[in-house]
Amino acid sequence: MTLKNRISLLVSLLFTVLFGLASTFIFILYSNFRKDEFRDRLETKALSDIKLLVNVKNMDSQLLKIIDQNTINKLYNEKTLIFDSNYRLIYSSIDDTKINWSIDDLKYLKKNKTLFKQQGNYEVYGVFYDTNDKDYYALITATDDYGKRKLLYLRFILILSYILFTAICWVLTSLTVKKTMRPLGSFHQKLRKINENNLDTRVEVKSNKNEIDLIATEFNFMMDRIELSYQKQKEFTAHASHELRTPLSRITSQIENNIALQETDSSSKKNLNAILADVNQLTELINSLLILSKLENKKHENKETYRLDEILFSAIEKLNKMFPNFTILFEMEESENLDSLLEISGNRKLLEIAISNILKNAYTYSDNNSAKVKISTDGLQLIISVSNSGKTLTEKEQKNLFQPFMRGQNANGTSGFGLGLRIVQRILTIHNAKIIYSDPDLNTNLFLLIFHI
Repeated sequence: MTLKNRISLLVSLLFTVLFGLASTFIFILYSNFRKDEFRDRLETKALSDIKLLVNVKNMDSQLLKIIDQNTINKLYNEKTLIFDSNYRLIYSSIDDTKINWSIDDLKYLKKNKTLFKQQGNYEVYGVFYDTNDKDYYALITATDDYGKRKLLYLRFILILSYILFTAICWVLTSLTVKKTMRPLGSFHQKLRKINENNLDTRVEVKSNKNEIDLIATEFNFMMDRIELSYQKQKEFTAHASHELRTPLSRITSQIENNIALQETDSSSKKNLNAILADVNQLTELINSLLILSKLENKKHENKETYRLDEILFSAIEKLNKMFPNFTILFEMEESENLDSLLEISGNRKLLEIAISNILKNAYTYSDNNSAKVKISTDGLQLIISVSNSGKTLTEKEQKNLFQPFMRGQNANGTSGFGLGLRIVQRILTIHNAKIIYSDPDLNTNLFLLIFHI
């Protein structure tokens, strides 16, 4: 999960949790309020009945029942019981609701002045009324249907509000975070494109007022240092390689002259040939480093239009002279736009070096001294495929295949420095092309050189 999505998720969760807690708190408060209000109504009704029965002259229980039945403040499923000081029932309302009571309840009511208990869906409330000469006890029960309906309605409103608030919160949070993190996304895209070929890339800094711009500023400073260090390294490599070419040429010449002398015995010639092979290998390494140095410094002028098939045939011809036992099976796919795709603007020498290195690689790591070369098209792409039979690369080796001095396990017993494929990749990059390696079969290595027209 990206940082943007994590921030959006956390902020949205925070707001929704807080709103959920607030909604729950409101519901609980209102529920307690309705409960207290209902109990107050029960108490008021019970005291009213006691006062009418006790204080109003000529008030009997039947008249009180009639009055109670027709009162505008009558509660739903109401039932009232009134007892005298001797715990005798002196009044019972005409409602069908039953109240389960005992003498212990009345004794408790006398002692504590109030009584509350739950009887199924009903709430039973007890009231103690003290006159000058007598005590009275009232038990009243009813159901708070009106309050329950209001609670249900409130719960519905809160749930609906919670859902709408959550949806709005998530949308607004996502949009806000997306807008806020947009500079970071742009920053990330530029970082992804930075490699050794474009170390001069810098991130735009609009101000130093936020953390992203501060990071971008420090990043630019870091890139300045890296570019300077990398440039010095390339200059040293190029200079050292160039300076080593002259003495190596003299050494090679002297060794060859000594080998050609008649006075040199066979044992000495054998040793000199071994030394010459090492010197030639070292010369090859220096030449490769010089080529890489020029490529890294983008010293590749003289771009003209050439046909890739002609460059390929030239590379094959030179390679056959170097390795007479190397067999190359060539195939060219027929296509309407093949002729136009074969023409490419670039540096002929560099392109021939790239193709030659691929062919040398196929020869070096082939188990039968042969390779297949095919030219084909795919839309506006020209593809040169080079395949050979031999030990394939591991997944780890494939990831580092085009890194300098990288050599796989299949390189055991072969000479080289692991620079050939790196040179190929750099040359193709300069020519708006790329190289891809795959192992389509168990014992097959395949390289695709893809040129975008």
